[in-house]
Amino acid sequence: MPPYADAIASFWKGRLASGPRAAERPSLQHLLGNASVPFDLVRTRAQAPALAKAIRGDGRPVLLIPGLMASEQRMEPLRAVLTAAGYDAFGWGMGRNFGPKPDSLEQIDRRVDAIRRKTGAPVTLVGWSLGGLFAREYAKFATEKVGGVVTMGTPFSGDPRANHAWRLYQLISGFPVDRPPFTCHREEKPPVPTVALWSQRDGVILPQCAKGRAGERDRAIEVDCTHMGFAASPEGILAVGKALDAIRR
Repeated sequence: MPPYADAIASFWKGRLASGPRAAERPSLQHLLGNASVPFDLVRTRAQAPALAKAIRGDGRPVLLIPGLMASEQRMEPLRAVLTAAGYDAFGWGMGRNFGPKPDSLEQIDRRVDAIRRKTGAPVTLVGWSLGGLFAREYAKFATEKVGGVVTMGTPFSGDPRANHAWRLYQLISGFPVDRPPFTCHREEKPPVPTVALWSQRDGVILPQCAKGRAGERDRAIEVDCTHMGFAASPEGILAVGKALDAIRR
């Protein structure tokens, strides 16, 4: 071995060790736990009348924004319960969420304007996962039109790669996870009441990234559900009702 080989090895070892470390992600066990979503849907259908009675709707218009690769139909169990509970709940009207586009906020703005013409009231946004990021950024984009924001398992805090979804996000959207195609300051709290729903059993998003830190949201509520269960399980739907009640104004 050449006499300088040890020095070269030591040099590169030091350089590599000081480089960026892989982001922490949820456990594989919690990731696999998301397979329970069919059972969550069965429980929600069976409990729908009781869930609606447990939530105090006040007629507010609520816009539901799905997560990455999710369709409006994926939010239907939540929308149906919120409607039965007395909220005026709407789908986002853009089909499946294929990730951010340069005009995503403008598209949401058109939907919000249509809802406001019908209801005459500010719209409360409820966003699941990536949909929550859309909701937070839209609330900064058009603050006067928004009554509040509820996020469900949304990675608005910390490392944007601390999850099992960022590679799929980049593949589907075509944009780096830390450089979306519109102005985005994930950790900056929107200037409206903001509640973050998070779960230790999330499995897709690292819990602390969805919980956020003081100053990044007004309130955080822990939910006992999987990531897929936020919009499908009785626990997730009841938590949305609790969050909406917390930002009643």
